[in-house]
Amino acid sequence: MKKGLLTMLSVFAMNSMIAQAPVKVITGNLTGTVNWTRDTIYKLQGKVYVKSGGTLNIAPGTIIKGDKSVAGSALIITRGARIYAIGTPTEPIVFTSSESAGNRATADWGGIVISGNATTNVAGGIGTLEGGNLANPDGTVSDGQYGGLNDLDNSGELSYVRIEFAGYAYALNNELNGLTMAGVGSGTKISHVQVSYGYDDAFEWFGGTVNADHLISFRGNDDDFDTDFGYRGKVQFGVVLRDTAFADAVSGANGFESDNDGSGTGAKPYTSPVFSNMTIIGPQQTPTTTFDPNFRRAAHIRRNSRTSIFNSIFMGWPVGIKLDGDSCHVAADSSFLVMKNNVVAACALPLDSLAGAPWNITAWFNTSGFSNTNYSANTDVMLTNPFNYGSPDFRPSSSSPMLTGAAFADAKLSAGFDNSPTYRGAFGTTDWTANWASFTPQTNPYLYGYGASPASVKGFNAEKINAELYPNPAQDMSVLSFNLVSNETLQVNIFDIKGNLVSTQTKNCQAGAQKININTRNLSNGMYVISLQAGNQYNYLKLSVNK
Repeated sequence: MKKGLLTMLSVFAMNSMIAQAPVKVITGNLTGTVNWTRDTIYKLQGKVYVKSGGTLNIAPGTIIKGDKSVAGSALIITRGARIYAIGTPTEPIVFTSSESAGNRATADWGGIVISGNATTNVAGGIGTLEGGNLANPDGTVSDGQYGGLNDLDNSGELSYVRIEFAGYAYALNNELNGLTMAGVGSGTKISHVQVSYGYDDAFEWFGGTVNADHLISFRGNDDDFDTDFGYRGKVQFGVVLRDTAFADAVSGANGFESDNDGSGTGAKPYTSPVFSNMTIIGPQQTPTTTFDPNFRRAAHIRRNSRTSIFNSIFMGWPVGIKLDGDSCHVAADSSFLVMKNNVVAACALPLDSLAGAPWNITAWFNTSGFSNTNYSANTDVMLTNPFNYGSPDFRPSSSSPMLTGAAFADAKLSAGFDNSPTYRGAFGTTDWTANWASFTPQTNPYLYGYGASPASVKGFNAEKINAELYPNPAQDMSVLSFNLVSNETLQVNIFDIKGNLVSTQTKNCQAGAQKININTRNLSNGMYVISLQAGNQYNYLKLSVNK
């Protein structure tokens, strides 16, 4: 079997609507060792706490839904607890909305909060989580707190995980994010995580030392990467794609936003994370693109922060990089805040600064040896197809200047980073979003665990529909012939080779032989999967389009 067909079938297995798996409602507290598996859909109803000493294990391919009917439903990993949500490239773990396909929206649920015992610069060392009162209703106030003295603290692992339609505003400036990491220590692993359609920030770090890699922020509302209260981790390989019509009307939307603390004091430890190989794509696709006026900056470093960024791309924002305030300027001049080998493109104001005294950010950015570059247009960066919302390709084209120019000589990159890339931005020639990420979360069915089989769903007795397609390969039309064992409403979905749902239709059918025309006129040449579901009857067929 050809490799492309194998890929397509594995993607179909992840997305197929073979059956509705049983739903288990999760409320209150989780203690001891708890295991969630992909043969069940788990619904978070209200705030769910993994208590100190407890461990939540989530198997590859498991679907977890936040219940929209209960305001701000969320999963909270408290200090001393652990989560092991370890998916695979073909069997990701998905946290999403409880709403059906086509009816999901940002802020349907609250998201994931991980609290740890690592140090912060909050007064007294212990902070209170944003997102309303997260103190446990059982009376454990500490379940709504973060921080401690153990920078090596281990809260578990998230890998190959998607978080969709999350984030919730309990009050002004008091919100949950897609993934909140508060006082999380470096013993925790965060890798290959996608946050899509988040209400507040996609990823926010409140202090701590946890490292992360391969992060995706897709069509979020507020900031993509928000760091404050002494966060000091290392993050490599991250991509942002913003929606032209979707930006926070309260504080404005940024790619990076970073503060030392809320008042910009010199409290220690300083917020001083190091980012490398990031691609931060804003809303301005072309010079004439209309976008929400609440978009602000690709990177806003302010309030005494010492965030450093290397080997990264900022493109299509109203403002590129803004270093805001005298404290940040002093940090930049003292090499506490460093930016090297970066590219700013298609920003009306590439560089900006605000301070009580004049400070020339352009001269600093262009310092000899920093090797930063400014381009006037997105096309100068030459990424393959970065603004395609349904199926973006962030890789540089074969002649792109982004394929070279990275460097890892700076002391801030001496440990904890993959120093092999020659490319700037998050991608070279390999697309690390393939298979596990999804850019169509609104239409994904989520009725069934990824990679499971009908027999694995307890209590479900599947009947395979006898069906065939002719002609196959098809040009403008193929006829689906099938035979149902009972009267049912048949749903027919067409998925492309990446697992994207490209069309759907339904038909009320009597038992017995039936036919449906499959219009392929608007489909590109290639391989597709046709999935059939009628009650507990199912099948899937391969369809080739060759015009």
